[in-house]
Amino acid sequence: MSLAFTPARGDNHSPVIYMKAHANHNIFDVSLETFDTLVLAASGNRPVLVDFWAEWCRPCIALEAVLHRVIEEFAGKIGLARIEVDEGENMKLAGRYHVRGFPTIILFEKSTDRGRFSGAKTAHFIETFIEQHSRMLNPKP
Repeated sequence: MSLAFTPARGDNHSPVIYMKAHANHNIFDVSLETFDTLVLAASGNRPVLVDFWAEWCRPCIALEAVLHRVIEEFAGKIGLARIEVDEGENMKLAGRYHVRGFPTIILFEKSTDRGRFSGAKTAHFIETFIEQHSRMLNPKP
């Protein structure tokens, strides 16, 4: 099932944004066309983890369930944007952010890459990664 966010009345220049529905509204799929709005702009309000993954990548599939658990534990304080790199023109985003292998996870805050890791990891590793790299969740003096 997909959700469509339509432009405001009279605004024929705004894109229509389609997202795959997830059980947790803090987890959403993005594409090259929606990345700037759903990740960069949204990261001004809360951190957004971006999961660069591929359907054929077994570590990507294994990491998905772990990421979902971590996002649920943060209870809305952080978002998870998933980018299937083999769909449409999404590989251009991987190139823009110099992603060389999958899965690669990048933490964005205020449109800035705050840290990244690659490969399947444990929930504890991911939670520690977020705590160490997030300035929004753990402001430093």
